[in-house]
Amino acid sequence: MLDYAGLEALAAVVREGSFERAARKLHVTPSAISQRVKQLEERVGQVLVQRGTPCTGTEAGRRLCLHVEQVALLENQLRRANPDLMPDTQAPAPTVKLAVNDDSLSTWFMDAMSSFTAGGNELLDVRIDDQEHTAQRLREGEVIAAVTATGTPIAGCNTWPLGTMRYVAAASPEFVAQHFAAGVSGDALATAPLMAYGRKDRLQDQWMHQQGLASRRHPPKHYLPSNYAYVRACEEGMGWGMHPTILIREQLDSGVLVEFAPGTAMPVPMYWAHPRTAQAGLERLTQCVMAAAQDWLDVD
Repeated sequence: MLDYAGLEALAAVVREGSFERAARKLHVTPSAISQRVKQLEERVGQVLVQRGTPCTGTEAGRRLCLHVEQVALLENQLRRANPDLMPDTQAPAPTVKLAVNDDSLSTWFMDAMSSFTAGGNELLDVRIDDQEHTAQRLREGEVIAAVTATGTPIAGCNTWPLGTMRYVAAASPEFVAQHFAAGVSGDALATAPLMAYGRKDRLQDQWMHQQGLASRRHPPKHYLPSNYAYVRACEEGMGWGMHPTILIREQLDSGVLVEFAPGTAMPVPMYWAHPRTAQAGLERLTQCVMAAAQDWLDVD
C-alpha cells in the first residue's frame, strides 16, 4: 500500500516547486518533507522529483501526484455525501488541474467552470495551451483532464466529443483594403502580417494550406498570447488572424472585423478527456463541461 504521507509531501513539492514552500504549506519542516519524499522514492524504486529551481515531478512522480488528486476528489465527495463517515471538516478542498485552450476558456468553458464551482467546494488550477497540445499535458500526468482538439484515443483515457468551434479568417476593413485590394492570394498572404497566439499556434498556417494559399515565403508574424489583445490587435489593423466566430460575433456584426475570405471557415472539433481511473471523481465536472459545450458549440 502506498504511503499517503509521502504522497502528500510529493504532491506539495511538485505543486509548490520547492521543498521549503511545500513544508510551509504542510506546516512541517523541510527536512521532514525531504525525508518523506526520499522514503517514497526508495519504496517505489525510482526518482520522483527532479531537484532544481523549481522542483518538478518525473513522469512517475506526476503519475503519483495524479493519483493523489483523484483520491482527494473521491474523499471530498464522500465527505460531502456522508459527513459522519469522514468528520474531518478541516480537510483542504481538492484542486482539479485542467488544460484548456484560451479560445475555449474565453467563451464556453467559463460556463462549465462557474457551474462546477457553484455546486461544490473544489478549486480549479487551469493551464492554458494550444488545443493541439493540451492532450500532451494529460498524457504526461501534468493535468487530470483537458479540452483538446485531439480526437485520437489517449492511452488510459476516456474521450467525449464536445462539438465544433468554427474559425474564420478576419481582419479590420482597413487592413483588408490595404493588403487584399486585388483579392486574397498566396502572394498577398505572404506579405500581409498575421497574428499568431504563440509559437504553437498553427491555425493560420493550416487554413492557408487548406485553401491552397500557402507560399514558400514565410509571412511576417506578430506573436500575442492574449485573446483580448489578439482580437484588439486585429481590430487595430496590426494583422489578420483566425478567430472563433463565437468570440468575435459582435465585431463581425458591427463590421469592426470582416471575414475577408467568406465561405472558408475552418471547423475545429473539440473533445473532453480524462483518465478512466478519474471518472468517478470527475463525473460532475464532466456533466458541467458537456452541458456548456452543448449550449455554445456547433454539433455535427
